Amino acid sequence: MKIKNLALSCLIFVVAAFVCQFWIEPVGAKAQLDSTARSAVVMETSSKRLLFAKNENQKLPMASTTKIMTAITVIENCKNLDEKFEVSKKAIGVPGTSLYLKEGDCYSARDLLYALMLISGNDASVALAERVAGSTSEFVTMMNNLAQKIGATSTHFANPHGLDADGHYTTASDLALITAYALENETFADIVATKNHKISNGNGQNRYLKNKNKLLFSLDGCIGVKTGFTDDAGRCLVSAIEKNGLRLVCVVLNCGPMFPESSQLLSECVETYKMCQLCDLYEIDKRIAVVDGRSESVAIGTKGKFCYPLTRSEKENLRFVYKYPKSITAPLDKGAEIGNVEIFLGNNLLFSEKIYTIETVKTKSVLQRVKDFFANW
Repeated sequence: MKIKNLALSCLIFVVAAFVCQFWIEPVGAKAQLDSTARSAVVMETSSKRLLFAKNENQKLPMASTTKIMTAITVIENCKNLDEKFEVSKKAIGVPGTSLYLKEGDCYSARDLLYALMLISGNDASVALAERVAGSTSEFVTMMNNLAQKIGATSTHFANPHGLDADGHYTTASDLALITAYALENETFADIVATKNHKISNGNGQNRYLKNKNKLLFSLDGCIGVKTGFTDDAGRCLVSAIEKNGLRLVCVVLNCGPMFPESSQLLSECVETYKMCQLCDLYEIDKRIAVVDGRSESVAIGTKGKFCYPLTRSEKENLRFVYKYPKSITAPLDKGAEIGNVEIFLGNNLLFSEKIYTIETVKTKSVLQRVKDFFANW
């Protein structure tokens, strides 16, 4: 009998484990995913939340993913992207991946941006830098200034192309932040999402470019962004996806299987997380009592909107803290601050905003006060 009971207990345990495997929701992608990359992140671009992170703050070389910053710096500082210009002699013969610019070639900045981001032309990066800033050193200063503005404080650029150099490094977290910023620019977003493009050197000679980012051709919802490789940096990839209301950026630095791993990270995160409008979940009173007002109550509400990526279990475990009085004394102006609401995930404060009156309430008139006095006497 004891043996039968033991066997039955083991069977129940196995069945329970099997059921739990399929019914217990994971806390989040961080607990489920891994990467062989030396450093990696997946970031949701509007909230900047890291949905996956591995050595995200480690300073590493980033090869041609550098060109993400090169491109957005050019776009923000070039007055006319379509004006053709003769490329600088300093851009000719730049080592590494190349557009093979020749002396006398004339291109627009826009065409060179396509060459920069689709086929990773190192010579195109120098030509663009010279065009925008007059020299690569001045342009690199602009890149570093923009990095600081964006908040990528653990990043430093030494050149516009990403060839290995002392003092040229970033972190996976910083690079995701830079990419999220760049994707807000429509011109940048259009270029990095382009699979094929034709450019002309001004002498009737055309070049046909095919994007090296394989995920654009294989991953549903992929919108870019940039590949990279050097001996020191290894294989690097910044990729992005727009799907199910999410825009995610994935960075893998020094990752051999960079395409399949990035695809898996993005696909898992886009399925695990959903964008939630948290302000729609408030349970605030629509009205509160007014003391000495011509109206007995006043309407209250909030003004903000706050979207945040959450798993289903995280959404169910949000905690809302409301701080406002049950009554307030007139007079009250419309838009008067009366309290606030806070949203917590565990012990982490996600969002806080003020609660306001959304109408005006005047103080009772003298006559009304007299009537109230005798009515209550």
